[in-house]
Amino acid sequence: MTIQEIQEEIVDEFGMFEDWMQRYEYMIELGKSLPLIEEKYKTENNIIKGCQSKVWVHAEMKDDKVEFTADSDAIITKGIIAILIRVFSGQHPSAIINADTDFIDEIGLKEHLSPTRANGLVSMIKQLKMYAIAYQTQLN
Repeated sequence: MTIQEIQEEIVDEFGMFEDWMQRYEYMIELGKSLPLIEEKYKTENNIIKGCQSKVWVHAEMKDDKVEFTADSDAIITKGIIAILIRVFSGQHPSAIINADTDFIDEIGLKEHLSPTRANGLVSMIKQLKMYAIAYQTQLN
């Protein structure tokens, strides 16, 4: 699936819920299904700066695609990074770099987060794109 198709799927899924309590519960469930980062990658270097809670992300290239794993010490944050990893993991670096993240506004996520969590969301996106830029540079 393309990044756009995955984003549309997420927008549809969030559209099925009546209110934000149900959406938060769904995000918590997504967090539980997150491909977990190996303990050896839970280092200071893999912590996303700008997040109130701890979020670790590890990236590696497999067959010209970036594979992400992650974890967080907060359940809502774990759900947020799970959504982002679902969108970006397994994609070519150039697709990640050029992807827009309008789907976040479409599902209303940013407006339903505290300001510190919203900043953390932006930091997570930036970090995932930075990994993609690093890998794209290696490919060129």
